[in-house]
Amino acid sequence: MIDLQFQPLFDRPQQRPLRIAGPCSAESEEQVLRAARALAQQDIDLFRAGIWKPRTRPNSFEGVGTVGLKWLRRVKAETGLKVTTEVAKRDHVFEALKYGVDVLWIGARTTVNPFAVQEIADALDGVDIPVLIKNPINPDLGLWIGAIERIYKAGITRIGVVHRGFSSHRPSRYRNEPHWNLAIELMRQLPGMTYLCDNSHICGNRELLTEVAQKAMDLNFTGLMTEVHPDPDAAWSDAKQQITPSRYAALLAELTIRDQTSDDPVFLHNIEDLRGEIDQLDEELLNLLGQRMQVAEKIGEYKKQNNISILQPSRWNELLEEAFTRGAQHGLSKGFIGKLLSAVHQESISHQEVVMNRKTVRVRP
Repeated sequence: MIDLQFQPLFDRPQQRPLRIAGPCSAESEEQVLRAARALAQQDIDLFRAGIWKPRTRPNSFEGVGTVGLKWLRRVKAETGLKVTTEVAKRDHVFEALKYGVDVLWIGARTTVNPFAVQEIADALDGVDIPVLIKNPINPDLGLWIGAIERIYKAGITRIGVVHRGFSSHRPSRYRNEPHWNLAIELMRQLPGMTYLCDNSHICGNRELLTEVAQKAMDLNFTGLMTEVHPDPDAAWSDAKQQITPSRYAALLAELTIRDQTSDDPVFLHNIEDLRGEIDQLDEELLNLLGQRMQVAEKIGEYKKQNNISILQPSRWNELLEEAFTRGAQHGLSKGFIGKLLSAVHQESISHQEVVMNRKTVRVRP
């Protein structure tokens, strides 16, 4: 666990889910105000709109630029909503602060670049403003933590992270693979932060938005960042994943918000009993894994004596297929069995490598 002390994003108590909503891009003053007026009626915490849009291709819409900051300032004046936008370099920070933007966010394409993050951190040195940090494009937890640490060292303690999923070369039902395990590990290492889920960028479509939002709530995320546009089909960027204000209201209404814990003594007693059973089973699993590695080392010794290679692909395939069948009988998914046995197999290989590469000490008679 990393010892950093974070503060809530806002002075007032945070509702759950904390709600950040607005269009992917600010396209016109009329579009921004239409979205903001509709969302102001839904008690959102923060109105989002992209002013500068880092795009993959140079001919794509890259944002309206500084003029859009005037529109956000008008949103604040007319609706009372706090506003946020993405910054990718020093000049963006200075411009956003000049126009009174309440919260800044660092996008995935920026988080992946420590030089760019440090430039933003230097620009924020001595400024008291909340900063949201999206995960890097690739599934690299170290880069994500590094970006958080750089902003924290600039004196910013009101930091939130935004889980927006990770790029993948494989076909997927998602635009960006969630890899929830990385967000869970970040929560373990950096407790006390505000954890948000950008369900729009994970999904890349409207159909999965509620499913992903509910998953985030079930995993105890603080809130959601969702792209909401008055006319999504006509949006200049990311049209397929944006929804109308009315659909956004329906999405929130469909969510089940679960408590983190309970004061009910019966619940606490029963959950502790069940956790005790889990702890005991985990201990047995660790003992068994330790014993398995001892056998793997003996196999390594035998292979060394007979000059046999460590990896035996046919044996590994046979073991996997058998485990898939047996795992299914116990309600265990093929994906889980594959990940579990791959990790165990790799650890076994590592133990055998140590044995087989250990130099034999010859003692002279």
